[in-house]
Amino acid sequence: MSKKTARILWFKEVRKTDIPLVGGKGANLGEMYVNDIPVPNGFIVTAKAYFDFVESTSLRQKILTELSSLDVNNSAKLQKASKNIQTAILAAKMLPDLEEEIKLTYHKLCGEHDKLVAVRSSATAEDLPDASFAGQQETYLNIKGYKDVVKHVQKCWASLFEPRAIFYRTEKGFGHLKVGIAVPVQLMVQSEVSGIMFTVNPVTNNRDDVSIEAAFGLGQPIVSGELTPDQYIVGKKSGKIISRHIEKQTWQLTQSGKTPISKAYQERQKLSDTYIKALAQIGMQVEKHYGGLPQDIEWGLEGRKLYIVQSRPVTTLKEHHEDVEIVVDTSKSPKVLLEGLAASPGVASGPVKIVNKPSEITKVKMGDVLVAVMTNPDYVPAMKRAAAILTDEGGRTSHAAIVSRELGLPAVVGSDSATKMLADGEVITVDGARGKVYEGDVTKKQKVDKQDALPDGAKTATRIYMNLAEPELAAEMAERDVDGVGLLRAEFIIAQMGAHPRKFIKDKKEKVFIKSLSDNLAKFAEAFDPRPVVYRFTDFKTNEYASLKGGREFEKDEPNPMIGFRGVSRYIVDERVFKMEIEAIKHVRNKLGFKNLHVMLPFVRTVDELREVKKLMAANGLRRSGLFNVWMMVEIPSNVILLEDFIAEGIDGVSIGTNDLTMLTLGVDRDNPKVAGIYNEMNPAVLASLEKIVTTCRKHKITSSVCGQAPSEYPDMVRMLVDWGVTSVSVSPDVLAKTRKIVYDAEKNLIASSRTSAKTKRRLVVK
Repeated sequence: MSKKTARILWFKEVRKTDIPLVGGKGANLGEMYVNDIPVPNGFIVTAKAYFDFVESTSLRQKILTELSSLDVNNSAKLQKASKNIQTAILAAKMLPDLEEEIKLTYHKLCGEHDKLVAVRSSATAEDLPDASFAGQQETYLNIKGYKDVVKHVQKCWASLFEPRAIFYRTEKGFGHLKVGIAVPVQLMVQSEVSGIMFTVNPVTNNRDDVSIEAAFGLGQPIVSGELTPDQYIVGKKSGKIISRHIEKQTWQLTQSGKTPISKAYQERQKLSDTYIKALAQIGMQVEKHYGGLPQDIEWGLEGRKLYIVQSRPVTTLKEHHEDVEIVVDTSKSPKVLLEGLAASPGVASGPVKIVNKPSEITKVKMGDVLVAVMTNPDYVPAMKRAAAILTDEGGRTSHAAIVSRELGLPAVVGSDSATKMLADGEVITVDGARGKVYEGDVTKKQKVDKQDALPDGAKTATRIYMNLAEPELAAEMAERDVDGVGLLRAEFIIAQMGAHPRKFIKDKKEKVFIKSLSDNLAKFAEAFDPRPVVYRFTDFKTNEYASLKGGREFEKDEPNPMIGFRGVSRYIVDERVFKMEIEAIKHVRNKLGFKNLHVMLPFVRTVDELREVKKLMAANGLRRSGLFNVWMMVEIPSNVILLEDFIAEGIDGVSIGTNDLTMLTLGVDRDNPKVAGIYNEMNPAVLASLEKIVTTCRKHKITSSVCGQAPSEYPDMVRMLVDWGVTSVSVSPDVLAKTRKIVYDAEKNLIASSRTSAKTKRRLVVK
């Protein structure tokens, strides 16, 4: 008997070209099985068997009668026609010879004892590039005994005439009697953990990611949407886990039905890191086998072994146009609802979801606008799903602002009354570049000048670093085209620990503090290794420290925290807290072996302070060396005026904090609306300071970087810095590509205008 006339085929007999015989699902199962992908064995009742069944009964005429003049937009009539056809299919007697063939094949699959199987539907037109029938027909799990298998094969045939399937075929122009259905019968995987894997990020369309969803138990509740699974993103190039979002799960589906999960396991990560990485590798293997076409894969874990139970091409990818951006459509005369501080550029619209506390973050779904009084690290999973961020409180260096820039989300902070004025579900537009919030969706697409693109393979002599703060984003950010981390802020990490450092000391929990800090630092160091990660020691102001748990016990109110007890001054007075930070650094570098972690000293007022803090570091076993760099922030006018004296004291480089330097140079608080208009990083006094810093560092052959917000906002400043000879620029992740292009063009122009100066050319090559 030829394959075309066969009513039953084993997986090993099927290839991906056999869709007309076994449907997309069956063809993929056979293709994977014969190519050593871990697919449980099975057989397929072919479409030939289905068509024989229809033709040998009165079903053909019944189907034509019910559907020939049906208006599928009439819901009542559609439901009635569907029920009539399905009833007729289930009432018809199975062909005796086919029933016997199914019986013999099932017994051969099971061996000595009957085993549980999954009986799946596989429409012969499903999963084509212009059609996605996935999920329209039924799957039946835990079927045992040949009589039940036969019964459920017939149920699968009947599911070809579900209302949604009839509607879809009519809309797509597929003939109802031309679309057949095959039925794969596959040994059940009694999954302890199961889920879905996409070999492309289905949200961002990023083909460099593998997206894995996982839940305890069998996978049917995930497919149907009854359970919200964990989600893990794995980078294809690095093989590292870029991000993970853990969902609470209170029940699972097992062979016995819905089963409660004990409280000890409800909030655990469902799949271990080892299995996540192994599963991603299998997914990439499947994708490669299908010519690089992104795949939608169902999987299960049983007895420490991963299984693939089906795969189909992703048919819902949307094309991403890099030459289009979203902007506010001013022609609509949009109504401004709120104004605040422009915290992260970009424009996005979506329904409002007001989150009053971290326990409510599950309210935020993909594409919502997260509205809160203020965010903290507990909000990050929801922020990653949001289209934009809007807060009542906070400035440009608040958690909401910094993390939004790291995620590339539009954000407006300090709106004062967003949580009171807006309502859940209300659609708004957030303009993060102008600090405005509009009523309704007032966005439009606009073409972007493609001249901003960097030529393929182009490099810059000036290194492009990024500013980071959130440990959960470390692996994801490391996948970017970036040379390292120029500013790793300590404050968010420590705030996430939940208490003032002195409280840890008071409670005799120094080791807990050190371990938590070192664990978080290791995430950055490991993700970026061997690229440098420059950790800035804590620079909390007194009011910020006071807001931590137990902080009021250790902090006194100050009239002006910006120029109060902060930075290196604290380390010298409060050595025990500084020592805990040092121990964490030593653990990451010496015990874990990440020598790419270096440090930066913030707010160093005097040369004496620099000398004293270096002594403290050395006394606690952290000494500057060829493999360990100590940088100093330059953010106080005294740093600029006495820079050569600071350099002589022994530092490897400086990083310019443009935010504080501008405020202290101009004597203005940029978060005070009465004087904020004076704040300007492009003020001649600030630019003169920047030029002196960079040229002085060049003279003394130490590195110079800029890590404030200014390079992210002022392309002209970046061009000036390159011209003066800055060695690196550290910016927020959302402007990495833009900044690299600006730097590339500036270097190109510098070389072109200095062709007679070999010295200038050598500087660019050597850096």
